[in-house]
Amino acid sequence: MQVPLDDLTDELLYPPAYLLVVVTLGLTLEDPGNTYVSRPEGGQVPEPASPTVRRRRLAAELRRLREHAELTGDEVAKRMKWSASKLSRFENAHSVPRTVEIRKLLALYDVEGSYADDLLALAQEAAQGKGWWETFSSTLPPEYAALIGMEAEALSALSWEPLVVPGLLQTADYAREVTNGYLEQIDPVPPSETKRRVEARLARQQVLTRDNPLRLSAMLDQSVLQRRFGNPDVMCSQIKQLIEMSERDNISLRILPLNGRHPIGTGAFALFQFGEVHDVAHQDVVYIENLTGGRYVEEEDEVFRYRRAFNRLSDLALDDQKSREMLVAGLQTWS
Repeated sequence: MQVPLDDLTDELLYPPAYLLVVVTLGLTLEDPGNTYVSRPEGGQVPEPASPTVRRRRLAAELRRLREHAELTGDEVAKRMKWSASKLSRFENAHSVPRTVEIRKLLALYDVEGSYADDLLALAQEAAQGKGWWETFSSTLPPEYAALIGMEAEALSALSWEPLVVPGLLQTADYAREVTNGYLEQIDPVPPSETKRRVEARLARQQVLTRDNPLRLSAMLDQSVLQRRFGNPDVMCSQIKQLIEMSERDNISLRILPLNGRHPIGTGAFALFQFGEVHDVAHQDVVYIENLTGGRYVEEEDEVFRYRRAFNRLSDLALDDQKSREMLVAGLQTWS
């Protein structure tokens, strides 16, 4: 059933965590594309979909269908009377094809019936949807904005962090110190932009408290608890938050002790896992952040290696209870 916004209160339309994000960031609920919402049985409105992942799902599927049809990009472009670059933009999620263009591609690939309908619906959502993080588009690097979109739609995430507390678990003060430490020394920006980046980082955390929250399995090196950002009060508050978050059912927080073996020689990474949307699957994606930005790993064999690396870290890390005890001991260090 399609329900006008004016007929429902905000509390019925949006989950509390989403309303908190909207209020915190000074956004409005009357964004283009949100004038009407689909209201499923029971009155529960789902979390806003991620246009980032919708586009990536569609792009990956169009590429897969072309390869299954044993056609090169140049051959498809010639038959469609398009430039090769236009098809490339579709298959790399840089732009979304219009309905008529999707229909032409599906006809060429001999796709029809319910699956064709699913892809058309996916294309419409990819073109029309907006994520709250797009408000920060002038502030956030494209790779980071894409990361937020990944988190918004992922079912679960595996995170390895050897240097700092993961962004999804940071307090406001800790996030500010981490962000300032980088931006002031490496990539200077106006204070207002620093503030916006911190706000965006905190707003990301609503994925952990929404209905059907993201399932997060975070692995931290013990040195993270000992590396100071800000004053001791900042560190105390941060570790207290880690202890509280570790007690949530959807979060597993484990520590790799310094006196144990360090099994892999890699920096931080996060591996995202997705469910199906309109019967269209999305492969697992690894996000790797570095000094000047971030990159995504989507090739199946590479993603498989990162999964094995995380599993190895998991084998050697402390269990949840012993990790919590180490967090408590770390809290005493900064008290």
